[in-house]
Parts: sequence; structure tokens; C-alpha cells
Amino acid sequence: MSDTTDRKPANSAPLAAPLSRRALLRTGAYASGTAAILGAAYKALPGGAWAAPLDTPEVTAAKLGFIALTDAAPLIIAQEKGFFAKYGMPGVEVLKQASWGTTRDNLVLGSEGNGIDGAHILTPMPYLISAGVVTQNNQPTPMYILARLNLDSQCISVGAEYADLKIGLDTAPFKVALEKKKASGKPIKAAMTFPGGTHDLWIRYWLAAGGIDPDKDIETIVVPPAQMVANMKVGTMDCFCVCEPWNEQLKNQKIGYTAINTGELWNKHPEKAFGMRAAWVDKNPKAAKALLMAVQDAQMWCDDMANRDEVSAIVSKRNWINAPVADIKDRMKGKFDYGTGKVVENSPHIMKYWRDFASYPFRSHDLWFLTENVRWGKFAPDTDFKALIAKVNREDLWRDAAKTLGVAEAQIPTSTSRGKETFFDGTVFDPENPAAYLASLSIKRIA
Repeated sequence: MSDTTDRKPANSAPLAAPLSRRALLRTGAYASGTAAILGAAYKALPGGAWAAPLDTPEVTAAKLGFIALTDAAPLIIAQEKGFFAKYGMPGVEVLKQASWGTTRDNLVLGSEGNGIDGAHILTPMPYLISAGVVTQNNQPTPMYILARLNLDSQCISVGAEYADLKIGLDTAPFKVALEKKKASGKPIKAAMTFPGGTHDLWIRYWLAAGGIDPDKDIETIVVPPAQMVANMKVGTMDCFCVCEPWNEQLKNQKIGYTAINTGELWNKHPEKAFGMRAAWVDKNPKAAKALLMAVQDAQMWCDDMANRDEVSAIVSKRNWINAPVADIKDRMKGKFDYGTGKVVENSPHIMKYWRDFASYPFRSHDLWFLTENVRWGKFAPDTDFKALIAKVNREDLWRDAAKTLGVAEAQIPTSTSRGKETFFDGTVFDPENPAAYLASLSIKRIA
């Protein structure tokens, strides 16, 4: 496997605490002149004003997909609060997709074929689509990742039949219960949202760390996010991994409980991405930059804790997530009631949209996702990941947009690698040596 990262240490010092938009301006999230302009603009206009001179986009419209999840908030807020229009893209449509499979199919079609140009997407999907791993007839559709959308705050939930076990990070007790159920002739299933996607990889890592082989000891099935709760209610699965609000809703309906926040598996882990068809970006580079600036600006707005009540109210609407605000607001603001008696206030694993370099697409993170997909047989071990990541990950476009937006240098990473990553079980992923990481894993599909 090829390494993708440069060797300069990352400038990855996190912000000490959630910052308001005003505090972001004070601490240098924007250049001082831009901050003054933006401050006045936000008082005058709901959508603000242009943060910096921007060449006129080639087009003023684009079709972007999203799944009904709280980590789609940057796209939803960019639409609702006028950020797309602010940067010269008033014709953007943010369109709900029924599943990640639908998102894939519509990206392959493109808007010219009644599909979409880009999307809120599981980080590995642009790679799987670009390589033709998950497309019809294995035909590649080149994709770009323009930004990461968030860190942390997915969850793994377990059905109420295991309430007495209060399953958490340690899945060894869960393994015993599953073996007993399986021996009685009943099926046991773990649900995720897309093969090779983030939720698939989180639940596989969690199960395997406790000695449960996700391919041999339990059946792994695909269920669209919005259908998780209903399927758990009728006994379709024993556990699932998905973003909010579906874990909270499951708990509120007393159908199951939260086992873990995925940030407990890997603190400050990357999650969704803002992906676009490469052909669209190449044809419309100025428009792509405008979209990226709008998303970055919306991420800062979403990350302001003073805005989290409003974010919750907006995304809960019928045309967006279509869920009660009560199923969204607590976890959006950092309160996690696991449904087992465990309640965490001000969780360090709250969803992060901007702080801790949440928006920047580290190439080292993409390499981990690809390495895990080697682990589970989605990619061949000899795949040239350095070349693939160089094609798909457009962190160069992110940097250009951020600089035009006025983001201070301190808020722009100095390396494409965040360095070594340590998981809850002590396993270390070194992007300089992914083969050593694979060799350290006991449950996998490769020798």
C-alpha cells in the first residue's frame, strides 16, 4: 500500500472550548479586515455579504444531495440562511435523498441526467464511486472531496432486549449474548447505512474489537438512516450505527439505547464530506469555489454554540430531517443521555463542524478509510492509494477557498496529515505505515 502524506507535523492544536462566531472572529478565524466587513454585513443582511472579492461563478445553480442527518447541517444552513446566495450561487438546490445508494446513483447521473452534482456524503463514498467499486458495471465516476463536514457524534445503538447488559465500548458481553441468541435459531444482525461507508467501518471496528467477526458471527445489513428506528422496533436488527437524530429517537421511544458515541472509538474522528462530481468542478471552478466558501461559512455558523438551538429547529423541519426538535437539540448541544442511566453533559464528542480543523479534509484520514476498506475486502491491498487520494482529495481547493474567505493561517492546517491516530483499544494508525496497522488487526479479510 502506498503512503499519501507529507512528513511535516500537523498544526493540530485544538481550540480549548466551543467558540461563538464572535469569538471565532476575535481569535482569528477570519482576517481582521474581513471580520469587520462580516460583522457589519451580518447585522444588515440575514445571509451576510460577500466575505472577499470573488470572480463571478460560471453558473449560479447546482444540485446538492443530503441525507436526513444532523451532520448535513452545513448544507441545510447554507441554503436556509442564504450563504449560497451570498457567494453568487442563488440557484443551489439542496435535495433530500432516500438512501446513500440513491445518493450514489444520482451522483453517477449528474444533474444533466436528472441526478445531482454533489452531496453531503460518507467520506469513503467518493473513493468507492471514483474507483467504480460500488457503481453499476463497475464504471468509475470521478469524484472530488472539497471539505469534511464534521467530526465525531455518530452513535452505535443496541436493542432493548440487551438492556440488562448496558453494552458500551466492550463488546465481549455482547458477543456472549449474540452467540446464545444465534444458538436458539434466531437471526442476529447489525445494521449500517452503506457498505464500505463510515457507519459500516465504525460498527465493524467496534464489533471486531470485542472478538465479534462482522462477516461470520453476525449478519451485517444495509438500512437507510431514517428507517433505522422503525426496523429496530420490529426486530430487524440487534444493533445499528447511524448519525443523529435516530439514536436519540430510538432511546426516546424506549426501543433501545445508545452503546457508544463513535468519538469514544476514535476521538475527533472524521465523518461526512462535501463531495462533488469532478467533471462539474473542472467545468465550473469558480462556482465550485463559491459553493465551498458558502459551506465553510455555514460550518462556522453551525459551530457557534449560540446558534445550536436555531440549527436544531431548522434541521428538524419536514423538508429537512422531519423529526421532533426534542430528538435533535440535546445531542446537538452536547448532552448525551445513553438510556442506560449514563448521562454525559458537555460531551467532548459533540458534533464539530469547524473547530479542531473539522472542515479540512486531511489526506491521512482518507488513507485510514481506504485501509479499513482493504481490511474488509473492498479494495485490493496493492491499490495505489497515493495516486487515488491525490485525484479525489482536493484539499488544495479547500485552502484556496479558506484564504479567500479570510480564515486566519492559524485555522488552516500546515500539513495534509494529522499524524498518528490512536483508537480506544490502543491500536495506532500511522499514515506513514498503514501496512503495520493492518498487520496488528486480528479480525480481517486479508492474510
